[in-house]
Amino acid sequence: MKNIVIVTGASSGIGRAIAKRFAAADYEVVAAGRDRARLSGLESEAPGITIWSGDLSSPPACRELVEHCMRLHGRLDVLVNNAGIYFRRDTLATSDEDWRQTLAVNLDAPFFLSRAALPHLRSQGGVIINIASDWGIRGGRKAAAYCASKGGLVLLTKAMALDHAAEGIRVVAICPGDVDTPMLEQEAAVDGLSAAEALREYGRQSPSGRVTEAGEVAALALFLASAEAAQITGAAIPIDGGNTA
Repeated sequence: MKNIVIVTGASSGIGRAIAKRFAAADYEVVAAGRDRARLSGLESEAPGITIWSGDLSSPPACRELVEHCMRLHGRLDVLVNNAGIYFRRDTLATSDEDWRQTLAVNLDAPFFLSRAALPHLRSQGGVIINIASDWGIRGGRKAAAYCASKGGLVLLTKAMALDHAAEGIRVVAICPGDVDTPMLEQEAAVDGLSAAEALREYGRQSPSGRVTEAGEVAALALFLASAEAAQITGAAIPIDGGNTA
C-alpha cells in the first residue's frame, strides 16, 4: 500500500519540488494550492499526483482538504505545510492587511490543517513537516510579519512535537534560507536585480557561495518523512548554506 502525502503551496517553487519528489518516491500526492490553473500541470508531470485548489486560511477549508484526501485514499501518512507569502516591509510599512494575510497563510493555515490531520495521522504514526524559514530562527530586515509568522511556525512545530510524540507522530520544521524559486525572483525585483543577478548576489552572501535549490529542500523533506528519521521530531533544521551557523 502506498503512503499518502498532502503538500500545500504545491503550484510552484519548493512545494512543487516536494510534490514531485514524493511522487517519484512512490507516494500518492495530494497537491494543494490556491491557483488551479498553475496546479494542473503537476498531474501530467508526475504520476501519482492529484490536485486540490482552495484557500486554506480558514478551518473549514482545511477540514475539506483532509476529508478530500481521506475520501480519495482512505488514509494520510504525511502532511507538508509549505504554502507561504512574504511582504518586504518593516513594521511601520506593514499594513493591517499585510499582517493579517501573512499570519493567515504562514501560521493559521498550518495550525488549522495540522489540527484537521492529526486524528488521521495517529493511525499511521504519521509526520507533519512545516516549511518555515531561517528567518524563523533569526531576525531579518524588512520582514516583520514574515519573521513573526515563521518564528511562530517553528514554536508551533516544537509544541506539537511534544504533545504528540507519545502517539508516534513526528513534527519537524525545515528552515530554508534563500532558495531559487519565483519568490526569490520577486524579492530580487524589489532590490532592482534580475533573477540571474540575484542568484549571484544572494549566493555571494552565503557561506556556501550559492543559494539553495528547491530540489534540495524536497530531498530533505522526503528524508524527514522516512523511517530513517524516526528519532527526529521537534527539530527546526536549517538548509541555508551556513547562514545561521
